Amino acid sequence: MKDIKTRTLVKIVLACFALYLAMYYWTPVAGFLGVALSAFVPLLLGLALAYPLNILMSFYERHFFPNSQKKAVLKTRTGLCLVFAILTLLGIIALVLWLIIPQLVDCVRLLLAQIPVALERAAEWLVQTGIADELVTRITEWAEGFDWQSRLEGIITAVLGGATDVVGVVAGVVTTAVSGIATAFITIIFAVYVLLGRRKLAGQLNRLMRRYLGEGLRGKIHYVLGVFNDCFHRFIVGQCAEAVILGTLCMLGMMLLGLPYAPMIGALTAFCALIPIVGAFLAAGVGAFLILMQSPMQALIFLIFIVVLQQLEGNLIYPHVVGSSIQLPGIWVLAAVTVGGSVLGIFGMLLGVPLAAGCYRLIRNDVNRAPA
Repeated sequence: MKDIKTRTLVKIVLACFALYLAMYYWTPVAGFLGVALSAFVPLLLGLALAYPLNILMSFYERHFFPNSQKKAVLKTRTGLCLVFAILTLLGIIALVLWLIIPQLVDCVRLLLAQIPVALERAAEWLVQTGIADELVTRITEWAEGFDWQSRLEGIITAVLGGATDVVGVVAGVVTTAVSGIATAFITIIFAVYVLLGRRKLAGQLNRLMRRYLGEGLRGKIHYVLGVFNDCFHRFIVGQCAEAVILGTLCMLGMMLLGLPYAPMIGALTAFCALIPIVGAFLAAGVGAFLILMQSPMQALIFLIFIVVLQQLEGNLIYPHVVGSSIQLPGIWVLAAVTVGGSVLGIFGMLLGVPLAAGCYRLIRNDVNRAPA
C-alpha cells in the first residue's frame, strides 16, 4: 500500500510540474502544438472523410454478396464497395451542382441585366431633382483645384515601391494553392488506405489496448467510442434523410405555387439543411433574394411558404427523423449548435450536435445506473 501511495504521489508531482512548465513556457509550447497539429491536418481530414464514406461502404457491403464465402468475392468486395461509395458521394455532389449552378448563372445574368436599367433610372432621378447639375459643378470645381502632378508622382512611387510586395503576395498565393492541392491529395489517399485496411487497423488497435491497458479501462474505452460512433452514425444518416425530405418538399411546393428557381432553391435548402437549425434560414434568405429580382410579390409568397415549411420541419420531420435517432432534447440541440458555431463555425455546428448527443447519452446512462 505504501508503494502504491508513493507511486501515485510521484505521478501527481510530475503532472503538476509538467503543467507548470506548459503554463510558464506557453508561447513556445503553443507554437510547437500548432506545428504538430498542422502536420497532422491531412491525416485528420482523411479520417473525417473516411467516416461518412465508411457509412456508404458498409451499406454496400451489407448488400453485395454478404454471405458469400467465395475467394473472388471476398477479395473484391471491399474495393468495389469503396468505389461505389466514392461514386455515390461524387454523384450526390454533381447532382447538387447540376441543380444549383445553371439557375444561379441565370440569376446572375438577370441581376446584371437589371443593373443598367437601375442606373438609367437613377440618372433620370438625379436630372429631374437637379442634383445632377449641382454634382457636375462640384466635380468641376474639385478637378480644377486638384494637384494632378503631385498625385501622379505619388501613385508612380507607390506602384514601383509595391512591386516587391506584389511579387511576395503572388508567391504566397501560389504556395498556398500548391499546399492546398497537396493536402487534398494526401487526405484522399489516406482516407482510401484507412477504409481498405480498417479491419486490420482495428485489430492492431485492439492488440495495443490489450497489451498496455487493463480490462476494465479497455471496456470503458470501447463503450465510450461505441456510444459516440452510434451517435455520429445516426446523426449523419438522419440529417441527410431530413435534408432530402425538406429539399424535396421545398421544390414541390414552389412548383405548385409557380415560384421561380424551384429546383435550385430546393437543392440549396437540402444542402443548407445539413446545418442544424440555422441552415434552413440561410437557404430562405438566399432564395428570397433571388426571387426578389423577378417579383417582390413572389418573394413574399416564398417567405410565407418557407415559414410554413419550417414549422412542418421543426415540429414533425426533424423530431421524428433526427431527434428520435440521436435522442437529444431540442434545448441541447440549440445549445450544441450555438457553442459549436462559436468555436468552429459551420464545422462546429455539424460536430456539436452528435458530440452533445454522445455526452448526453453517457451521462444519462451513468445516472440511471447510479443507486438511488
